[in-house]
Amino acid sequence: MRPRGHAEDVEDVLDVVPEPVERVAESAEQARALGEKLAAVLHAGDLLILIGDLGAGKTTFTQGLGIGLGVRGHVTSPTFVIARVHPSLVGGPALVHVDAYRLGGIAELDDLDLDTSLDDAVTVVEWGGGLAEGLAETRLEITITRAHGDELDNDHDGRRFRFAPVGDRWIGSHLHEVLA
Repeated sequence: MRPRGHAEDVEDVLDVVPEPVERVAESAEQARALGEKLAAVLHAGDLLILIGDLGAGKTTFTQGLGIGLGVRGHVTSPTFVIARVHPSLVGGPALVHVDAYRLGGIAELDDLDLDTSLDDAVTVVEWGGGLAEGLAETRLEITITRAHGDELDNDHDGRRFRFAPVGDRWIGSHLHEVLA
């Protein structure tokens, strides 16, 4: 038996700690396709926090999640209603889609009572960075930024997606393969 702290122990830990995954979508269709691919590994209780500037593609990505989860209704930005629930049409979890842009802080987020549906749904919080992390110990933080021209195969206005898993839930999730 090796003594604790051996270099190989560190490698074993690094093998299970989920690393961030980066992908580039060259179009809205590819951004939706990323969401649809990710939906294949999501289950009730998953929290996704979407971070990105206005027009980054947060809602477009969430539309792909809705397609992949097989939920009812067209996914649109919940900016004016703050939160929408899209029930599953296929016996899976509902999609709770939240827009935290107009919320004044954690107290207003708490007022939405998201914790009552968190265990039963896939919850997506747009503009959730710095606000929604306290909802769950495990989450997937997805940062969307504009891709640079050298990352794109064409002149389209692409986006870079950075999927940063937080917590034990994502160990062994194989995000690299799922999002390939």
